[in-house]
Amino acid sequence: MGSHTIRPARARPASENPEEVRTSLDAIRRIVRMLRMSARASEERLGLSGARLFVLQQLAEAGPCSINQLAERTFTHQSSVSVAVSGLIEAGLVSRRPSPVDGRRVEVSLTAEGEELLRTAPPMAQTQLIAGVLRLEPDQRTALARGLDALVRELGLEKQAAPLFFEDEAPTKRRQGKRRHEKT
Repeated sequence: MGSHTIRPARARPASENPEEVRTSLDAIRRIVRMLRMSARASEERLGLSGARLFVLQQLAEAGPCSINQLAERTFTHQSSVSVAVSGLIEAGLVSRRPSPVDGRRVEVSLTAEGEELLRTAPPMAQTQLIAGVLRLEPDQRTALARGLDALVRELGLEKQAAPLFFEDEAPTKRRQGKRRHEKT
């Protein structure tokens, strides 16, 4: 998971509002729980990490595209998407080839096995989370971004990578990319 330093707690300010703190932590807990349950469903049903399934679903919606385009669709850094795509290629769910329009550009696309897997795939919480954030009023999105960024800085995590949710947690039940019906 990588190492990180958590700064020690400061003395509580006189203006502390315990209800605001509880409300904030409860919201974070609910979101993390939703994401973890979604990732577990992906792992249990498909043997694929939730992060990789999310990338696969976004690729299905986008059609053949570059890693950078896929990173834009997932609101994630290109390097994180590249790691997920490499795992999907290794699992035979995605292929990589030169673009038919521009040979200098590389595109990734679903394989037949990737399309088949998606027919039984559970919906991913990341999609729901992105849609929820996009439905917020612009000033609410701005306040959320500023508040979360300030929290990350307060925790000393601003220099840490921000990979896809739970990408660094490998499925435990089966090898990634292998489906139940393939065990014969």
